[in-house]
Amino acid sequence: MIEGSTNPSHGVRFLVLAAFSFSLMTLFARLAGERIPSLEIVFARSMVTLAITLALLRRSRLDNWWGHNRWLLFSRGAFGFAALACVYYSVTHMPLAEATVIQFLSPIFTALIAWVYLGEQASARLWASIGLGLTGLTLIARPPVLFGASSSQLPAVAVAVGLAGAFLTAWAHVMVRRLANDEHELVIILYFPLIAVPGSLVFAASGWVWPSAWDGLLLLAVGLAAQGGQIYLTRGMKHVPAGRGSVILYLQILFATLWGVVFLGEQPGPWTIVGSLLVLSGSLIVARRPRLPA
Repeated sequence: MIEGSTNPSHGVRFLVLAAFSFSLMTLFARLAGERIPSLEIVFARSMVTLAITLALLRRSRLDNWWGHNRWLLFSRGAFGFAALACVYYSVTHMPLAEATVIQFLSPIFTALIAWVYLGEQASARLWASIGLGLTGLTLIARPPVLFGASSSQLPAVAVAVGLAGAFLTAWAHVMVRRLANDEHELVIILYFPLIAVPGSLVFAASGWVWPSAWDGLLLLAVGLAAQGGQIYLTRGMKHVPAGRGSVILYLQILFATLWGVVFLGEQPGPWTIVGSLLVLSGSLIVARRPRLPA
């Protein structure tokens, strides 16, 4: 847990770093997913997170590893595990940029959940950013009901799983925000692998594929990038309201698009580019510190 008073500028900085780290995580997951099942990737990522978190907890000399609100910590871990399983499935079954964009319906869900659950105010600035983001998402997904039957369609199952992941991610983000003022950040992170390791192993065991040396390096990279993203996310959510903080994470879309072009040979079309720019505009609006209260 970060000492000192809440600092919005620090929160924005931490969340930008979280977006970058998570974009690398999805790139490595996509590369590993060419041969490794998605739930096995979840297991490997969770094992790395567990090992690193336990080591950091020992180094921190924290007396209470189990936290104070264990039910909420357990729930955050369960929602995080379910969300990650959905995200990795969509990332390994869709173009990287589009899969990442679908994940970012979560800020819309987060803002509404935080409004009801945490009592956070939904300012005009926040709703404007969400509107831009939703418009951008629509341009990228191009649903046939709006763009006609000849529009480019994404795999229906992958889209549905991605949407489920976005909703579960929203709940996880709101829980992080609720816990961040009372629990140490490492304790919050610890509950994710405590649930994800056994949960993913149970589901992955029947279709287990032994990784090669290259696969092993990719899986390790997934875990390291994810750990960095989790730490920055937890720190950022302490300084920034959950709805606003999740919208800043839209920057992950731009990073994912870049990785798709450079490393995967994916060429986003004009609709994807325009939609991503709208999403970025929404992120900049909510991230810019206003001179007067919004």
